[in-house]
Amino acid sequence: MKEQYYKSLDDLIYDARQAAEEVDSGDRKSILQMKKESRSEATSRRDFLKLFGFTIASAAIATSCQQPVQKAIPFLIQPEKIIPGEASYFASTYFDGNDYCSVLVKVRDGRPIKIEGNALSPVTRGGTNARTQASVLGLYDNKRHKNPKFKEKKISWEDADQQILEALAEIKAKEGKLVLLTGTIISPSTKAVIQEFLAAHPGAEHIQYDVISASGMLQANEQSYGKAFIPAYDFSKADLIVSFDADFLGSWLSPIEYTKQYSERRKLVDGQRSMSRHLHFEGGMSLTGSNADERIQIRPSQEKLVIANLYNELKKLAGEQPVNLAASPVDITKVADELIAKKGKSLVVSGSNDAETQLLVNAINELLGNYGNTIRTDVHLKLRQAMDADMAGLVGRMEAGQVDGLILYDVNPVYDYPQGERFKTALQQVPLSIALPILGEETSEHVQYICPDHHYLEAWNDAEVRSGSYSLAQPTIRPIFKTRSAQESLLKWAGNPVDFHTYVQNYWEKNIYPQAQSGQAFIDFWNSKLHDGIFESGRKEDGLSAYNGERVPTILAQVKGLKGNDALELNLYTNVSVGTGKQANNPWLQELPDPVTKICWDNYAAVSPKLAKELELEDEQLVMINDFGPIPVVVQPGQEHRTISVALGYGRVNLGTPEGTVGKNAFPLVASENGSLRYTLEQVNLQKVEGDYQLAKTQSHHSMEGRNLVRETTLEDYLANPASGNQMREELKSHLKSLYAQRKFDGFHWGMAIDLNSCTGCNACVVACSAENNVPVVGKEQVIMAREMHWIRIDRYYKGDPDNPELVRQPVMCQHCDNAPCENVCPVAATTHSNEGVNQMAYNRCIGTRYCNNNCPYKVRRFNFFDYTGADAMPGNTIDPAEMTTDLRRLVLNPDVTVRAKGVIEKCSFCIQRIQEKKLTAKNESRQLQDGEVVTACAQSCPADAIVFGDLNNKESRISKFFEDERNYHLLEELHTLPSVGYLTKVKNKTV
Repeated sequence: MKEQYYKSLDDLIYDARQAAEEVDSGDRKSILQMKKESRSEATSRRDFLKLFGFTIASAAIATSCQQPVQKAIPFLIQPEKIIPGEASYFASTYFDGNDYCSVLVKVRDGRPIKIEGNALSPVTRGGTNARTQASVLGLYDNKRHKNPKFKEKKISWEDADQQILEALAEIKAKEGKLVLLTGTIISPSTKAVIQEFLAAHPGAEHIQYDVISASGMLQANEQSYGKAFIPAYDFSKADLIVSFDADFLGSWLSPIEYTKQYSERRKLVDGQRSMSRHLHFEGGMSLTGSNADERIQIRPSQEKLVIANLYNELKKLAGEQPVNLAASPVDITKVADELIAKKGKSLVVSGSNDAETQLLVNAINELLGNYGNTIRTDVHLKLRQAMDADMAGLVGRMEAGQVDGLILYDVNPVYDYPQGERFKTALQQVPLSIALPILGEETSEHVQYICPDHHYLEAWNDAEVRSGSYSLAQPTIRPIFKTRSAQESLLKWAGNPVDFHTYVQNYWEKNIYPQAQSGQAFIDFWNSKLHDGIFESGRKEDGLSAYNGERVPTILAQVKGLKGNDALELNLYTNVSVGTGKQANNPWLQELPDPVTKICWDNYAAVSPKLAKELELEDEQLVMINDFGPIPVVVQPGQEHRTISVALGYGRVNLGTPEGTVGKNAFPLVASENGSLRYTLEQVNLQKVEGDYQLAKTQSHHSMEGRNLVRETTLEDYLANPASGNQMREELKSHLKSLYAQRKFDGFHWGMAIDLNSCTGCNACVVACSAENNVPVVGKEQVIMAREMHWIRIDRYYKGDPDNPELVRQPVMCQHCDNAPCENVCPVAATTHSNEGVNQMAYNRCIGTRYCNNNCPYKVRRFNFFDYTGADAMPGNTIDPAEMTTDLRRLVLNPDVTVRAKGVIEKCSFCIQRIQEKKLTAKNESRQLQDGEVVTACAQSCPADAIVFGDLNNKESRISKFFEDERNYHLLEELHTLPSVGYLTKVKNKTV
């Protein structure tokens, strides 16, 4: 019997009713559709676009569109290094205190318009994530601080410096306490700046604060190895991965790096016939858990108990004496057997911020011999360096009046510290308070001085993300507003008025250059590394002691057994879009569907179908969780029965339109235990409240009509038969005929292949496509009406029991069919087929009949109901005449792609502008276009290398080899549309 896939619970209910034929057609509406008809319209979110104009960018001063030159030069006299109409690429580094990525910045006529991954980086290796792709939009955010301020009034930099230096001198004279509070600092040069600042102000202290903390892991490693550090994990060397609520593909530590490693071992191409096995324990359905071979549901409170039992079982299998423990809520004997069989080639990780849990994980990895193989202790990850206890101590001292001055750099604790109100009150007790922010965030409202920092695309910087792995950042545009590098501010207040570019260069000459031992002159070394963006010194860490597991027996003896089954628990997490909330003002990210729920523009409380039935909850029902809320419910298949999940990063007070309306701030729910922040709560109360709240979902618009669009098989079946799971039904073969002659392509025939084994559903491709192709944001109201404009979507399907289903994903864009049903129904021939196999759109010919949309079986064509990037979006995007000389609100748009007006159909073009650019380059160089030279935006952004693009007429091309693979299939082959997009059947390890 064919396995049933379903997009949502509504879809499953609908299909069941249809199969039974027990209801009339009037009852076949989905639950969501009926609820939409019965309630009034939601408040419009199109005002968001009107106020921020992000799809066309904000205004910027005219001189910011030039390279950093001494004088403005008219383009009649061509500026050096600028060729009008040609893009330049500059290597740089993206780091926002939480996410790291080595990047290339595409600059057109002096303005950054697109972020790409830097393929030279050994850490991220050309990959990106959604937040990295979207970060270019923050450069043109009109919510950025534009001037220094004192008590909310604009002042000059000279006045600000003079007043701050006088205040710092007073603190120094009375030997007062000065604190510099920052996020994690991975820049060696910035660390040197901080040390210079601290030296100039004796008694000053530097404290790091991480919103999403790894303090528990740091404490555990300090006890185990004598040093607080995060090791370098290598998922590519692991035959077996066992993860306990560590969303390493989505948000845990270094997800771009880990996705690259993970996907390497999941591919079955180029002769590879083995793949890693992945087991995942969690309560809420995460991006990583949804990609696992086997996902085991546990509550957050059970994690330590399960890990303790696993360690106990491994000791037993290793011939050591186990201890008496409370029983595990899930059977871990098979997991232990598999781990023992993969000693030295396995990896066990936990996302817990509890030091004792991490000590148990260390003990397991030591017992399995994973250190030195899948875990390196001689190379450290430099992210998440903060100790939670330091921040807690600072707040106490501020309340006690023991802090005379506080400088906040790249932190927003009034919003994201669990006790934000307490911090805000304590801040008023500090005589001198200075913030060095980029955006107008919640904390800077309550300080005396605001000294705004540059956006990273305007600034010099460097980074050491792993031991010996350095990267550089350079400005790609002159500062748009009257901002200044935070490092320069600290240097000036330390009595060193050097510019930070010179400081970084001098630091590298003194400290980094000697590690190269290359024999190059420094200036040649500097220019080379600035060009590449990265430098690998090979430096290793030392100072670690031998493993110390003396605390493990005590922890095992204190592990508690199971509590009552009726208690509800809360799991707080960060998603792949807004993350910790730093980019919550970015509409590309707000409109990005969650990889699991497919909801955008809000956070919500995810509950299991079983719990929803018990408590009589429905989607969008408002509830209170303790004193938090009201927040809408989402019934999520795969959610652990008594676990509720809520995303952090929403509920910003000063951001959104109207301000403070995008979701709810869940940071106040974060607790503290044993000196560490805890992102789970036990025994919470959930209570229904009157009313509901409409959520924007992007995958509830169409039913699958019983068709399985994704195909999958097991590794065992695949090895026995490479075509397993991919056999076309014999009865369809005679149907594959057409009235039209088969098309022939004499030159290029462009095609795309997507490896479903590699794709994790991270959504980087969706944002990359929007940035490259000027895809507009439409707002929540339009998404609810099924009018989202994304050219690529990642469909999510469930299979099996809704309480514990399997989940598979499939990216879908225009299939560029060689027998396209859209082309022959257009009355004005606006959509045609090129002689290179590309389904084209002539926007100025389209009259908006939408016949093509109705005739497309893949539902990938988008219709502009409004002028999202023109007059409809303009009025609210106000400009201060005192700051702006010219209205340049379209800075982020790609000039190589037409900006569509309302009333036309648009869709994926295979990035035709990139194809034409590379063809022209090859022609000018009198050579053939090489395979892999043309890379679409989605393929270039993918951290899993799941997308391949190329010429199908070239039989030696990678795309041709993918199409010849026995796993390759096409969507809805029975329709004989002859798509130019192929999919490689997903292969999973068999559940043991």
